[in-house]
Formats: sequence, C-alpha cells, structure tokens
Amino acid sequence: MALHYGADAVYLAGQEFGLRAAAGNFSDEELRLAVKTAHAAGARVHVTCNTLPREDELSRLPAFLELVQDAGADALIIADLGVFAAAKKYAPKVSRHVSTQLGVINSATARVLFDMGADRVVLARETPLEDIRKIRAATPPELELEAFVHGAMCVSFSGRCLLSNYLTGRDGNRGECAQPCRWKYHLVEEKRPGQYFEISEDGGTHIMNSRDMRMIEHLPELMDAGVTSFKIEGRMKSAYYAAAVTNAYRRAVDCAAAGEPLPEVWLRETDMLSHRPYCTGFYFGQPGEYYADATYFSDAEVCAVVEECDGEGNALLTQRNRFCAGDRLNLLTRSREPADFIAADMTDADGDPIDSAPHPMMKLRMKLPFACERLSIVRKIKNA
Repeated sequence: MALHYGADAVYLAGQEFGLRAAAGNFSDEELRLAVKTAHAAGARVHVTCNTLPREDELSRLPAFLELVQDAGADALIIADLGVFAAAKKYAPKVSRHVSTQLGVINSATARVLFDMGADRVVLARETPLEDIRKIRAATPPELELEAFVHGAMCVSFSGRCLLSNYLTGRDGNRGECAQPCRWKYHLVEEKRPGQYFEISEDGGTHIMNSRDMRMIEHLPELMDAGVTSFKIEGRMKSAYYAAAVTNAYRRAVDCAAAGEPLPEVWLRETDMLSHRPYCTGFYFGQPGEYYADATYFSDAEVCAVVEECDGEGNALLTQRNRFCAGDRLNLLTRSREPADFIAADMTDADGDPIDSAPHPMMKLRMKLPFACERLSIVRKIKNA
C-alpha cells in the first residue's frame, strides 16, 4: 500500500535487531522479496537495525548485516556505534542512516557521524524547526537530514524510556513497549484503598498521554529548513493507514515542491486515519499532552479493497467491513481526489444481486464512480 500510494522509500525490519518486535517482521526470504518489490516500483528499502544489541547477540550481527546487503537493501537505520562500525565492515555497499534512537539534536553530533561514514541522520523528534535550519547550515551538504512528520509521539526523549520495562518487564528499547504512558492513572491514599482520585484538573487522568504529530500543513517550512526526507511512523499500523497517510503526504510533498497551496482535502484525509488528537510535535514549541483518554479516533471505516476494475468503473472487490446498498461511500485512489458515491448494483461472486456485503473477505462486484486501479479503497465516512 505504501508503494502503491506514492512512497519513495519504505522502512522495515528483519527477524532481529528491529525496534518493533510485534510488527510481523520479514523473514530472510520475505526481506529479499520486499526489496525486489520496492525496487520494481522505483522505491528504496531501509532496514532497521536500531536496537542496542546485548553482548550475546553480537555474534549474530555480521550474518544479519550480510543478509541485508545480499538482499539488495538500500540503507540500514542504526542506533548503536558498534553496529555502525560492523555495518561498514559487513555491509559496506549499504548506505548507513543514523536512527532517531541515537538522539541527534545538534550539528556537532551530526558532523561527527558524517565523518564516521553516515549518509543520513534521522533527527530526534524533539528538534525544533529553527535548530534544523542551523544544523543544515553547519553540516556538510552531502549529509542528508530526515525528520518525522506524522505519527505517534513518545513521552520520553527519542524512545529512551524504562517505564514499560519497569512496570511490565517488556523492554521498550528492544521493541516490546507496553505503552504504560497511555494508561489511566489515579492517586490512592494508603488508608483509603479502593478510592481513586483524579490527578489532573480537567477530568482526565492519562497524565503522560502524548498527542500524535501532524506536519502535513508545514512541509514547505521543513523543506526550506533543509530537511531531505520526510518520515511517517507506521510499522504497527494497518495497510489502510499506510495507504491513506502516504497518499495524503505524497500530494502534500508534490504541492510543496511546486510551490502550490495544499488543498483542504488532503488535510482532511489525515482525520480519516486512526489517530489521537494532533499537534505539530516540538517543531514550533511544546506539543502538549492529551489527558482525557488514550482513545484513537478515525472518521472513516474501510468497507472493501478493489481487486480489479474496468474502464467504466465496474469493479471486483474484497469486503473488509459490512456495508449495504444505499450506503453513502467514498472511493480513495492514488490518481484522483476521494469521491463520494452511493452503493448500488451490488452482486456476489456468482453474479447474483445482493443488498449487503456482510461476510468477511467476501468477493463482490459493484459499480464505482470512475475507473480506478487495483488497491483502491472503498470506505464509509463516519457521521457523513
């Protein structure tokens, strides 16, 4: 989905050394296939090697780095200086990117890393916009700067948090974070067990719950400051999330590059994703917390994914959530702005008329408002 909707690069992990242990990561053969698939689409693959390896893991590191190079990956995303040195030795043909986990927040560190052989640094999320401008001015132009523009924010500096490890035994710095910063906390007085007292004054007790970052309206400012690459967090998200967020930012990047204003529809698209209340990160000051709850919001629900479609909009789809004839739906494609339409003329895989698509992953046929590509998405806008 990320490739189909316009990503220039995807970042992913193998079975080891990645900071998303539960992300359904790639086996060795899947990694090779992923690289071939991305390259066929004209995109790059950046493989995360961003844990801090324990002593007993170091012996397995050379083989993993050699696999990444042999698979044809374009870059390694690295957070550990020992791993960085090993990558130069065992995967010399693979570009070396410094992970945000290392916490690059000034030009002095960026220059040292460039001198060590880094091609790109992924800046810490806590870096203000004006500091990025200064970093760009004080570092070699060959050093690429990457910055996060959309996704979850961590309560700790660049993920250096022990809350999950301490409270649950799941190490956030090894890709196992239980996100206790999202939990609902109360005070309990020793002699009044079972009586819970709210901590904040606004009725919410999610005292560490951060907002999500959204910078789609500010890409021209980031480009002007010298950012080379925009990064979207999403390895624990759905395929729909990858599609819609990539599509929106692809349009925003193209508008910014052309010096054109961003149409409101693409900002609106970011509300169609699963998200918490938005902020602009640390780029323009403090992001602020959201105390009320840790709930995700989304203004859309996926109904079906297009498998094939002819030139008149007659499509074969696979159902994702139940919908009925007469429902007001919305079609998301990579080639046009999203379009509303009314579900009608629905048939099942055998060609028999149906009034609804109630069965998970069932095949059905339906007339769409215009011809579109495979992997286009039919969705229902909530509260439309």
